Amino acid sequence: MYITTFYDGVAIHRAGKIIYGRFLEPHLVLSTCRVAGGMRRGLGYVLNHQSCEPCNHGRRLALRDPERYRREICAPHGLPPEQCATMGTAANMHHAAFVRESFQDLEVGAVITGGVETNAGRAGDPASVHETADGFIRLDRPQAAAEEPAPGTIKPGTINIMLFIGHPLTEAALTRSIITATEAKTAALQELAVNSRYSDGLATGTGTDQVIVAAPDRDGFRLGWAGKHSKLGELIGRVVLAGVKEALAKQNRLTPMGQCSARIHLERFGCSRQSLRQGIADHLEGETAEVLKENIDVIIRDPLVVAAVAAMVHLRDKIAWGILPSSCRQDIMAAAAAQLACALSGRYDLAASYRDALAGAASHADNRRFLALCHRAMALGFADKWADGA
Repeated sequence: MYITTFYDGVAIHRAGKIIYGRFLEPHLVLSTCRVAGGMRRGLGYVLNHQSCEPCNHGRRLALRDPERYRREICAPHGLPPEQCATMGTAANMHHAAFVRESFQDLEVGAVITGGVETNAGRAGDPASVHETADGFIRLDRPQAAAEEPAPGTIKPGTINIMLFIGHPLTEAALTRSIITATEAKTAALQELAVNSRYSDGLATGTGTDQVIVAAPDRDGFRLGWAGKHSKLGELIGRVVLAGVKEALAKQNRLTPMGQCSARIHLERFGCSRQSLRQGIADHLEGETAEVLKENIDVIIRDPLVVAAVAAMVHLRDKIAWGILPSSCRQDIMAAAAAQLACALSGRYDLAASYRDALAGAASHADNRRFLALCHRAMALGFADKWADGA
């Protein structure tokens, strides 16, 4: 099925479980594809293929024999394998984003699929495999708080980007465009507050992200820079930022409004809905605890509560990164936790007493005690929410 054409140079089609770009003129292509990857001339097609389901369905052929994998996905659609650069993903092709931006005679188009709920990670997270001449060896690693499968497994979830630039580029500029696109992808995850599944950090991508970037390969002037100061870099950033957000909204229902949740902001520290519910209730008594349990979903999505939790998380990160001194941890976190209690109770006149009550629990750095501080602050606020005279 024909979908669209970018800059009269590449036609985009969907066929079954693949989306492919058919070049209408010669293109210079740079990609991370396992077959026909790197810098290439002479390709006729680039494609993205749904090779598995997001859960409990492996991609053994794609990993074990990528040449055969390419042949088997190209043949049913009449695509010559030797002219194709291919990417694989668990994302549904029907959830792809098609985005374009232009300035004067320069057009940039992107086709992006994405899924991050199970495989989002932060650069520098513990690795799960090590590649040797005999293949990949699984590594044991500390299990992250938000991670459920056994250590050493690679979970589905990938952001695949096909980027098409409607003006010839130097090889250096084509390479630089991948850096700009990657920064834009990470910016999208940052704006969506996507948690790493392998550490207590925010995600910068997934463990299996791939990219293809292509530009016409013809004589004449070639753009030589794709950094953020150039208009080309701006267009790349805009299409990738918008495309990643759109694809994740379609695939994972991941939207800014959906991320307005105290639980989601605390998830990377080991928080689940049940543990948050019970952790707060443990500091309450009788009917108050039951009311809290019955209304937990409303409470954790209150914008003022989310703002206060987000502030606590942000301050915790700043201390962990060394921007704020750890010697000030107790004062900083006690004041922030007091604001969380105020957000729940509406009693900002009690901020000082909340701060004093929470100070003893605010000096610890580990994740478990950070969550305990959040639980305690929310319980203090909830206990006063319906107090007489409030």
